[in-house]
Amino acid sequence: MRNPWHAFVVLLRPNRVRYNLEAVRQAALVERVPNLWQIELGVMRMWHRILFRSETIGMSGSHPVRSGWRARLLEKRPIRFPFLLFEGSVAPWDLSGLLSTPERLMRHMLGTHHDSNQFVYDLQMLSIHPGRTEELLEQARAIVEGRDLQRAEWLRDLVVYEQYHETLYAVVEHALRQGVDLSLDEAADPDISFLAYLRWCASQPTTPAETWRAWRAGAFHLGPSRVSS
Repeated sequence: MRNPWHAFVVLLRPNRVRYNLEAVRQAALVERVPNLWQIELGVMRMWHRILFRSETIGMSGSHPVRSGWRARLLEKRPIRFPFLLFEGSVAPWDLSGLLSTPERLMRHMLGTHHDSNQFVYDLQMLSIHPGRTEELLEQARAIVEGRDLQRAEWLRDLVVYEQYHETLYAVVEHALRQGVDLSLDEAADPDISFLAYLRWCASQPTTPAETWRAWRAGAFHLGPSRVSS
C-alpha cells in the first residue's frame, strides 16, 4: 500500500507504524485498530500536549527529587533532555511510540520519568512483543537491587525522582501476574493508556477531508479528552 506524502512528514517511517499496528491487530488489544491518518492525528494530539500541557511530561507531583547534586541539576528539563537523547531514553520524533523497537521502549521506561501510572502506556505497547515484558522486569529488578551500582545510580538520577524504579518494578511484576490496574479515568486517558490512545485515534475522522469538515463544524479538537472503553 502506498503511503501519502503527509504520512512521511508526520510519522517519518509510516511502514514501521503499519507493521506495529498489524502487531496490535494480531494481539487484539482493541476492537478497532486506527488507520494511518488517524495515527497522524494522534501524533498531532501529542504535539498539542507538548506545546500546551508540558507540565504533564517528565515531572512528578508525588515524589521528591533525589538528594544528590546530579538529580537536582537534571530536574531542569532543558538540561536533562540532551542526556536523555544520549542515553536513547527519548525519541522526540516518535510521539506515538509506534516507531519504537522493544529495546527502545525499555530504555525509555528505565531512563525517563513517568509520573504516576503514565508508564503504563509504554508497558501496554511492549506487551505486543512476546517475552519483552519479562525482560523489562529483570532490568528493573537489576536497578532496584543495584547489581551494577554505577549504572543503577545514573539511571536513578536521570529519572530524577525518588522511588521511580521501585514503582516501575512493582507495576510490571503485577502486570505479568494479574494485568495492569488503572482507575476508570486512567483507563480512558490517552495520556496514560496506550489502549485509550488507540481508541481516541480510531474515533477520529478517517481522512484529511473528513477532518477538515469536522474542524469547520467545531467537532474536532486536540485537547485533553477521555474515551470510553
